[in-house]
Amino acid sequence: MTSLAADGRFETFGSQHLAALIVFAVGLVAVVWIGWRVRGTLAEARVSRVLAVGICAVTIPLQVMQFLPGEWNPRTSLPFQLCDLAWVFAVHALWTRSRLSATVTYLWGITLTTQGMLTPDLASTWPEPRFVMFWAMHILIVWAAVYLVVGLGIWPTWATYRRTVVITLAWAVLAFTYNAIAGVNYGYLNGKPSRSSLLDYLGPWPTYVVVEIAVVAAVWALLTWPWTRREVRTTIDA
Repeated sequence: MTSLAADGRFETFGSQHLAALIVFAVGLVAVVWIGWRVRGTLAEARVSRVLAVGICAVTIPLQVMQFLPGEWNPRTSLPFQLCDLAWVFAVHALWTRSRLSATVTYLWGITLTTQGMLTPDLASTWPEPRFVMFWAMHILIVWAAVYLVVGLGIWPTWATYRRTVVITLAWAVLAFTYNAIAGVNYGYLNGKPSRSSLLDYLGPWPTYVVVEIAVVAAVWALLTWPWTRREVRTTIDA
């Protein structure tokens, strides 16, 4: 299995893709361990804020770079994808311990970001800037989500679940409207990715958008439920 397709583009589950997934998996174990070690200690805020600054140090320069003449593309450079917002919520949650921001990071990261990692709509290869930006942003979002929820115990609630759904729907309406006006396709709300993805199993446009919303809301509820049960048990035990 090679890292590149015959046309020199990124190949799904090629060696570069697998290498990125291995880095992601190893880091996932590390952030959980770090979260468990610092939870409830004086070091928790300091470590979390260092991680927040680290995410900013990686993502902000990469996003600014997308506006440079050699990288600018109106279809991909604007910060309108959910991942462009997810890292902001991640930084806010790491800095403030906001339960809502942690829930948004967790639900977006565990479902939508990981789906993008498994079936990336990506043409660039290492070490091209778009390759680095894609993987750095996606990996950091999920690492932050797991660190916050599993590591630090900032669990989702039904209230933060509902607010996350509302935030996501508001983004979808705005992104869809901008896509229609500008002739672009942020969030794949106005058409499917050029490469194969899970959306291929949800029917044609616009059916797949409606089905996707329903499926995602249901999956998010399933991801929220165990933590609400744990919250109840913790309250009773206390």
